[in-house]
Amino acid sequence: MSIDPITGKRILVTGVTGWVAGPLATSLAAAGNTVYGAARFADESKRAPLEAQGVRTVSIDLASGRFDEVPAVDLVLHLAVSKANRFAVDMAANADGSADLLAAAHERNPALEAFFHCSSTAVYQPAGHVALREDAPLGDSHRSMGMATYSITKIAGEVLVRHTAKRLGVPTVIARLNVPYGDTYGWMLFHLIMMERGMAVPVHTDAPTTFSPIHADDIAASIPYLLSLASIPATPVNWGGPDVVSIEEWCAELGRLTGLEPTFAPTEATIPAIVPDLELQASTGFRPSVHWADGMRRMVATSRPDLLR
Repeated sequence: MSIDPITGKRILVTGVTGWVAGPLATSLAAAGNTVYGAARFADESKRAPLEAQGVRTVSIDLASGRFDEVPAVDLVLHLAVSKANRFAVDMAANADGSADLLAAAHERNPALEAFFHCSSTAVYQPAGHVALREDAPLGDSHRSMGMATYSITKIAGEVLVRHTAKRLGVPTVIARLNVPYGDTYGWMLFHLIMMERGMAVPVHTDAPTTFSPIHADDIAASIPYLLSLASIPATPVNWGGPDVVSIEEWCAELGRLTGLEPTFAPTEATIPAIVPDLELQASTGFRPSVHWADGMRRMVATSRPDLLR
């Protein structure tokens, strides 16, 4: 099954100063959509690069409930997230703010076609190396590495978005993102920097520390497929890449590409393996195209070509 790319739509994309949403917003603008890129824009200089690529910037503040610049749109892609690690702030932004954004968008356009809520596989209770379906038990996977608020506020966000979408009658999909990365960003790039500096990379004692990383190209390509799952009540769906790969494996590949030797620090004070079951994602017809090893090479070639051998 093939789904046409999104074009000719009015789309609000939140979190556009972040890793994932910025490239997504510019790709949607290039495809012929009217794209509004939302962030707080405390640093006004961050508007210009987005606007130069056809994104119309608007300022919102999830935590304080400031939504006066939310325009009338057909679709909302909500990817903004707060990681202040303070419950008052992160609950206000990730939970209350997400639901309030949905309500504000519906108020501007009661015929809102769909709301896409980016959640995280951080909402799952870790279960070793078992692939987790969308109905797997929820839990707190990130507290062990010091992110005390992240899993809990993302769970709360899902609950409030689901409730608000049902109350207002807005078709909604809740996409639980695994490990995003691209040519210029990602967890792997941090690990490369650690390797360059001779620092040991934390891995979980329950080895290998496996995930399903998804490249920015596949993130953009998957959006229309995942939106096909939008429903009332909201549908949760795991969102990940085509390969199950561990931190140990991708660091070894970075070592092969650069000549740097990875070392590891096994610990329980880090995120354990979280492998999503991607059967529902696959049922939409979406097929990721970027193999993780190709993605690693692209990342090094783009971000650190001086290290590529």
